[in-house]
Amino acid sequence: MGRVEGDNMIQHDLVIRGGTIADGTGRELIIADVAIKDGRIAAIGQGVAEGREEINATGRIVTPGFVDVHTHYDGQAIWGEELAPSSAHGVTTVVMGNCGVGFAPCRKHDRDMLINVMEGVEDIPGVVMTEGLPWDWETFPQYLDRLEAGRRDIDVAAYIPHSPLRVYVMGERGARRESANADDLARMRALTKEAIEAGALGFATSRLSIHRTADGGSIPTFEADVAELKAICAGMADAGAGTFQIVLDAFVGWDKEYAVIDAVVEATGRPATFTLASGNDAPPRWRNVLRLMEASTEKGAKVTAQVMPRPIGLIAGLELTVHPFVLCPSWARIADLPLAEKVAAMQEPELRKALLSEEFGEGHPFNALARNWEWMFPLDSPPDYAPPKSSSMADQARARGCTPQEVAYERLLATDGKGLFLAALGNFENASLDSAHEMLAHPHCVPALGDGGAHYGAICDASYSTFLLKHFVRDRRDGGFGLSEAVHMLTQKSALAVGLADRGTLKVGAKADINVIDMDRLELHLPEIVRDLPAGGRRLHQRATGYDATIVSGEIIRRFDESTGARPGRLVRGAQAA
Repeated sequence: MGRVEGDNMIQHDLVIRGGTIADGTGRELIIADVAIKDGRIAAIGQGVAEGREEINATGRIVTPGFVDVHTHYDGQAIWGEELAPSSAHGVTTVVMGNCGVGFAPCRKHDRDMLINVMEGVEDIPGVVMTEGLPWDWETFPQYLDRLEAGRRDIDVAAYIPHSPLRVYVMGERGARRESANADDLARMRALTKEAIEAGALGFATSRLSIHRTADGGSIPTFEADVAELKAICAGMADAGAGTFQIVLDAFVGWDKEYAVIDAVVEATGRPATFTLASGNDAPPRWRNVLRLMEASTEKGAKVTAQVMPRPIGLIAGLELTVHPFVLCPSWARIADLPLAEKVAAMQEPELRKALLSEEFGEGHPFNALARNWEWMFPLDSPPDYAPPKSSSMADQARARGCTPQEVAYERLLATDGKGLFLAALGNFENASLDSAHEMLAHPHCVPALGDGGAHYGAICDASYSTFLLKHFVRDRRDGGFGLSEAVHMLTQKSALAVGLADRGTLKVGAKADINVIDMDRLELHLPEIVRDLPAGGRRLHQRATGYDATIVSGEIIRRFDESTGARPGRLVRGAQAA
């Protein structure tokens, strides 16, 4: 590229010099400078005019900022300024309100109910939300205004979530999952139109049976009538904008549940996006879903599946929400002890015998995953998200002639109680990531499901962007992705899936959201516990090495894997034109 596009020889605010550019479109890589002025890309080419600040990107890749379309920063974006882990992994825009859970609209007397829903579905401790949320809003437009007034490192966009909307309109009837009457539907439709016009990116809901409240009940949206979904999404059609996000019930089957998407999209004309995964040892029904999406496209619909690039599941450990012994009756004796005292107690023969022999009691469905022995693996440093099947608790037990409980127990004692487990629920079909690769390669799928801002004690998947680049681009010898292709998935393709056409590419005039990445140094660190939430709450965080710089609207928010303290992040109000 010999000519400088957009350069008029003026001094720029920032110049990224000599990097290998993956521009987000999927086009071939080029080596060029990128100049930034007033928060936008001012020039791309070789030999651009100097900048007041410069980054030497020789030997580095330069990409647009990544877009994560499935997060739950609805609370963290209110009480915090740094949307970590996402911003530590090159993400510059997040979409929240997914799964139909959130905090607006909400009347004062319904706050505890919404906290109960969010605590159960997204594993955010109730005390964190009670302490951290000022609740200085009632309507969804007021919530957006509150977001807009805050300071944060990266951009946020939000869906209007179904559970708060339903309870706001129907009160206790909505919480009890009674059918909505004609007046209820009309009111939800009108409020959705209002939310879209105020800047909601769309409407989100969940039909997943294991999405439960903290007290074990079904969430307000579970098994909501398709007529209700059509009426609400008609509010988006009335406003002329908005994406329909839905979590189908995987236990019924994505292919069987897909008819819900077809019905809503056909009735309203709005685009849809949903969660898709493969089972570990189930028939590959996800291929049926790919065909169903292709059929929808042929009818003129736009439907995009969200796919996690690595196993969907939980991280288990004694300091986390779930672990292999958390629902054993005898565990209650030591549950509230400090970790060191827990470990000491576990070494006592009587307690050891009890914990190794007791059956799990009743509890949240997520807890059962911590005993899915066939698909439960040790998670060590560096973390291996594609472990050999032989390392599972079940396989180790068979090899040693003992029980999986004994294998897990010994691991916990050997690590002073700090040992972690990866409990793989899906996307690890036949102990391989081949199915994830095939889904991600499909034109109607995007990488997602980072779940940042939620599952603080059980999931730390907001690092999937780093994993995708490391595993599928740099390290996988066959069946991987080219760099340009992978960057396209993480940027433009993801952004367009939810109507954000103003980001995800590097071109003159575009918003200057940019990563400078050292692919040779790119590494994931073992998830760690930090205690920086309101009320001293703990969360899982995962660091990365290899991000020389992450830039939002022309400001460097992270340099050499550390926050700079810059807070240029803004609220994105609704779908955006290019």
